[in-house]
Amino acid sequence: MTETRETRPVEDPGPEPDRSSRRGLLHRVMRYLPLVAPVLLWAVPCVVLLHTGQQWPLAVTLAGTALCVLGLVGMPVAMVRGHGRRQSDGAAILGTTLLGGIWVLFTWSVLLGALLRPALAVADIGDGQDRARIVTWAVLAVSAVLLAYGLVEARRVPRVRRVEVPLPRLGPGLDGTRVVLITDTHYGPLDRARWSARVCEKVNTLEADLVCHTGDIADGTAERRRAQAAPLGTVEATRARVYVTGNHEYYSEAQGWVDLMDELGWEPLRNRHLLLERGGDTLVVAGVDDVTAEASGLDGHGAHLAGALRDTHPDHPVLLLAHQPTFVHRAAAGGVDLQLSGHTHGGQIWPFHYLVRLDQPAVAGLSRHGARTLLYTSRGTGFWGPPFRIFAPSEITLLVLRSTRTAEAARD
Repeated sequence: MTETRETRPVEDPGPEPDRSSRRGLLHRVMRYLPLVAPVLLWAVPCVVLLHTGQQWPLAVTLAGTALCVLGLVGMPVAMVRGHGRRQSDGAAILGTTLLGGIWVLFTWSVLLGALLRPALAVADIGDGQDRARIVTWAVLAVSAVLLAYGLVEARRVPRVRRVEVPLPRLGPGLDGTRVVLITDTHYGPLDRARWSARVCEKVNTLEADLVCHTGDIADGTAERRRAQAAPLGTVEATRARVYVTGNHEYYSEAQGWVDLMDELGWEPLRNRHLLLERGGDTLVVAGVDDVTAEASGLDGHGAHLAGALRDTHPDHPVLLLAHQPTFVHRAAAGGVDLQLSGHTHGGQIWPFHYLVRLDQPAVAGLSRHGARTLLYTSRGTGFWGPPFRIFAPSEITLLVLRSTRTAEAARD
């Protein structure tokens, strides 16, 4: 891997105006969401399951209401103790598990409360009390099944998702280049050292030329999560293992993670690039810090595409690592061919992906942005917070880069 000498003029434009206003609205909503959301999350299921004509025995109604009030008070307290200064892993596990559970209960209370009850009335099944109780049991049953399913999905080793990516500017010598993407491992309060080792073992079966980690390695400092991250040192690639920071690194001493990944043999692409060369052709492999880096106050940290592509040849195709899909607007303006990102988790717990879509241009999969730029957004390899994945399976991604010049030559 070497650095080129010729110059590629690149500017880092700001966000597009329409997305800027959209994100501004989202940020205003998010300012008040922490105050309103917990009340809604606990109050809606409480009302739907207990207070809409079920006429449960008084003891059941009081006990259920008390549990909801306890959850409403206890969840934020546990979250603060788990993710605040104290960093209590036990409190973090309790708080995030309650968050995932109540999100599912809230979702299906709304859906089944709005759809099942009228359907029962149209079908003339039971009286008002019967219908209310059927809705309650249906919500509890669906939520229990989905949470059990989601727990298994979150804890398993991800399946491999293979994607062929045509790149018109990729030279024939690099046709078939195998790029493995892992991201959002989120090593955290639940010890997943064995899971981490099994993920790395699976990666090593894919015979990758290049292995990429696009950030959010862990929740917690490198010192605290070292044992879970250590298996990353066993990952194999014929050319390089490269890494960029995610937003969660900037909550947990990002430089410590950069140093640990370097120690484990990964190349931190902090606004810089490497060259992958084969058969007389060249691919620029570049990376930028996460877009939250500049606000972190850490010296030298910030997302700078111009720095990442400095001295690269303008005719060489570019593969860019950037944690958040939203960076693709700058990437497209800078002439990047393919951006690899994570961050979204595919929504993680349905239907949260609808909210993610308000903040990001893509939630999962391959998408085109502008005339040249492709974006691949991974659903993530691990999970954040709630130990559930519902209709948003985790993934290890194998991207096979294809040269369209090779296909054209074969046709000729």
